[in-house]
Amino acid sequence: MNPVLRARDRFVDRHIGPDDSDVKAMLEAIRAKSLDALVEEAVPADIRMEGSLRMPAAASETEALERLRAIADKNVVKRSMIGQGYYDCITPAVIQRNILENPGWYTQYTPYQAEIAQGRMEALVNFQTMVSELTGLPLANASLLDESTAAAEAMAMAFAIARQKKRRFVVSPDCHPQTIAVLRTRAEPVGVNLVVEDPASASLDDCFAVLLQYPDTRGRLRSPKATIDRAHEAGALAIVATDLLALTLIEAPGTLGADIAVGSAQRFGVPLGAGGPHAAFLSTSEAHKRFVPGRIIGVSKDARGRPAYRLALQTREQHIRRDRATSNICTAQVLLAIMSAMYGVYHGPEGLARIARRVRGLTRVLRSGLQQAGYQLSEEEVFDTLSMDLEPSRARALADAAEAIGYNLRRYPEGLGISLDETTELADVERLLAAFGAENLDLERLAEDADAEYSEEHRRHSEFMTHEVFNTYRSEHELLRYMQSLQNRDLSLTSSMIPLGSCTMKLNATSEMLPISWPGFSKIHPFAPDHQQQGYTEMFTQLEDWLAEITGFAGVSLQPNAGSQGEYTGLLTIRAYHRSRGDEGRTVCLIPESAHGTNPASAVMAGMKVVGIRCDEAGNIDLEDLRAKANQHAAALAALMITYPSTHGVFETAIREICQVVHDHGGQVYLDGANLNAQVGLCRPGDYGADVCHLNLHKTFCIPHGGGGPGMGPIGVGAHLAPFLPGHPERSEAPSSAIGPVAAAPYGSPSILPISWMYMAMMGPDGLAQASRISILNANYMAERLRGAYDVLYTGRNGRVAHEFIIDLRPFKASGIEVDDVAKRLMDFGFHAPTMSWPVAGTMMVEPTESEAMVELDRFCDAMLAIRDEIEAVEQGRLPQDNNPLKMAPHTQHMVCATEWNHPYPREQAAFPRPWIRDAKFWPSVARVDNAYGDRNLMCTCPPVSAFTEG
Repeated sequence: MNPVLRARDRFVDRHIGPDDSDVKAMLEAIRAKSLDALVEEAVPADIRMEGSLRMPAAASETEALERLRAIADKNVVKRSMIGQGYYDCITPAVIQRNILENPGWYTQYTPYQAEIAQGRMEALVNFQTMVSELTGLPLANASLLDESTAAAEAMAMAFAIARQKKRRFVVSPDCHPQTIAVLRTRAEPVGVNLVVEDPASASLDDCFAVLLQYPDTRGRLRSPKATIDRAHEAGALAIVATDLLALTLIEAPGTLGADIAVGSAQRFGVPLGAGGPHAAFLSTSEAHKRFVPGRIIGVSKDARGRPAYRLALQTREQHIRRDRATSNICTAQVLLAIMSAMYGVYHGPEGLARIARRVRGLTRVLRSGLQQAGYQLSEEEVFDTLSMDLEPSRARALADAAEAIGYNLRRYPEGLGISLDETTELADVERLLAAFGAENLDLERLAEDADAEYSEEHRRHSEFMTHEVFNTYRSEHELLRYMQSLQNRDLSLTSSMIPLGSCTMKLNATSEMLPISWPGFSKIHPFAPDHQQQGYTEMFTQLEDWLAEITGFAGVSLQPNAGSQGEYTGLLTIRAYHRSRGDEGRTVCLIPESAHGTNPASAVMAGMKVVGIRCDEAGNIDLEDLRAKANQHAAALAALMITYPSTHGVFETAIREICQVVHDHGGQVYLDGANLNAQVGLCRPGDYGADVCHLNLHKTFCIPHGGGGPGMGPIGVGAHLAPFLPGHPERSEAPSSAIGPVAAAPYGSPSILPISWMYMAMMGPDGLAQASRISILNANYMAERLRGAYDVLYTGRNGRVAHEFIIDLRPFKASGIEVDDVAKRLMDFGFHAPTMSWPVAGTMMVEPTESEAMVELDRFCDAMLAIRDEIEAVEQGRLPQDNNPLKMAPHTQHMVCATEWNHPYPREQAAFPRPWIRDAKFWPSVARVDNAYGDRNLMCTCPPVSAFTEG
């Protein structure tokens, strides 16, 4: 065919930043003959792939969207009234367009740099306040992954509070079945004796906590107070899984004495999405603040005394506490938590209660109609869910009749359940009643008689969401301006590159993002019948095949809904494999000093003992120490956890030998896939010795970071581990050898998987490999530009780095300049700092990714070189150590425009240190935040407006 007729826009050219002239110039700068020659120098020859990935050729953006639309259309969208923790809802259009679909919100990074993350942290404080006040407990975290894993985190938290001196955890059988299943998975490896029995009557001897569902999984509203009191008398904590919408009408768990509350905020404006991503929550008392898993946003003050938000109590986090961490949670669901918080802001307490009363009223109408038609229903109080016991064939016939007219009901072994939600109309109730044979009813009369109020026993008596933020923004225009004001206080990829090592902040293309809002993906219940999810099944199968090909593994599970969950799942498959062979004693996990902080925390959760492995002066695993430890623990060796390329930014040449040492001693190799962006299409973990690898779809495969989540961490495994990949109680295809579920939904967070599908479909095998090559080129180019001004700590055998590199800032400490000072000064140049002090304290790890153009790489390098000049001025005494642009950074508008200026450098240098900054200045909204003050004066709910005006 005439090539002119074949020509079409290639997505790879839109995704990859450097053009041909950029590539040529960068290759000349680093003295590399070609891209292929650079790869040969950086990637060890004995692990490089031969040939290309066996994947479909690249599709254009239009072609890929058409193909995916055809797949989405194979999903059947019905009104799902299955409940079980998942409910249809209405996402206000202003929130969908301006939060979910807005790159100013979805391309942000985790708010480790507080001064340029004030907007999303205020939104998260709104979320924490909303959850805290609805649950009646004073301290809430900034979201978790899903309700089931939140319950598992609460179990682990209670176990830690009890100092692991008690072992029994009593769970009500009326909890959601997926939650019980996830709890079983989580409990056994750490020695928790999980007992599924009614806590109201079960023995609580040696019990550290109980878990109740309120309202329960069948919809019954039973006050948990007596059971909570009974648990406390036995010295146990009481955990209550609950529903935020119901809590606008019913008494709060905290008021009833609960110690911990968990649940999902999904029905506050977040689409079903076949199970996720959704923001879960956990709230508790301040007495347990040091044990709370995940992130907490707190209110502190900045250098000028103004209120400022920050991540609070970070010493609990896994990157610091490692194997003694409260949790391995790293990626939460920040974007979804913000959506739910904005839903609460938009509706306010009265609006939420009005929605809840309507749902309850319609539920009472439905119950009255069914009772009049002769169905036997309990007279117990309910909120939104009815359940009835029926003979199996009768239940099937009724459920089929409801499905035929467009409604999915919950099918119990012994009957049916019906859950109503915000989207339910009176006409839906009428059609359901007709399907149940209840005709000729006076529905208007039933509606008139429906009383949405609760009796004194169940009615909520405490106020909630009284802060001004929840009682101001009722018009769309006002909410739009509020959300925009927060967005303006946050640096995202829409402003500049975010060069975080090991975090791969690359382009999240618009065409990749579009499908997540399609009803064919967003309106599906995770437990809808399989025949209604054929499109999802097809997409899952293709993704699993593509990821297996990319990694060189035999099997893939998409269930883990975060990178930390992928680590945990991978270790559980290794554990199950050893146990299947009678090797229950294999419990030692070798972890290098340079490993991600989640690695040791995940190993402990999987019931393993962590043994550290030294790294040598070049940053590589110390082979002699590895051999010694592997030999010492040969009988008990379960696994080695390794990151590749290493966290020091190089391809270790001994990776095959490292894997062989572990295998020779009976262990398995777990490879942390955080750095897979340097490998795709060039080498495959399954080929060079790894047995299992997790993949961060929110890094390498373009799912956005979302300000700290969502994420996805599927795992690939060798054929010998495939039988142990996680199953799920709602799916029957898993073999009996499968481990239990690690997430609430069978496929984790399915509604964001179209993003990675689109990326791989549009890049094709050649584009994916080119992305890896350019990521290596960009890193080596930046390292070359900065070398001399800064020491580049580690390089490979040929002097090359991988896709990231570490610069050493420790020499400047003698002049009073710390790594924090450089990070804060970068904000004045409009940049987010690279990864700080990890894996080496006092350093920065830089990762440019492939989607940044040469002009942006140069801007960042220019900023770093300008900062080096300022450091030199301090070193030479031209600027004092305690009053210089780095120590005073970041410089806010308030500082620069103030009447007084008591600094020995000009305002222009403070605010506009380079000419190009004038064209698009990003102003930090607060001065340097006082972290110590925030922890000494912990405040994790909305501060009064006066705190800002008075400041």
